[in-house]
Amino acid sequence: MRWLHRIPYPLLVAVAVLMLGAPFVPEPHLVEKARMLAEGRLSRPIDIFDVFWHLAPAVLLGIKFAMGRKPTTTD
Repeated sequence: MRWLHRIPYPLLVAVAVLMLGAPFVPEPHLVEKARMLAEGRLSRPIDIFDVFWHLAPAVLLGIKFAMGRKPTTTD
């Protein structure tokens, strides 16, 4: 996952924040999808893909942060 090390933190944070909130009006998709999940209506493949699409940058940011926190060994 060396390609993830080459992405700067500020860029990844900006993309994650934008994707978590997009579209901002009338409400973020993740808020809508969370409501659908709570109501048991999150079943269409496009809706499930949409959740993964909007969460992907945040997940990558978490992975990059976790990988940066682990001590690396050069045996």
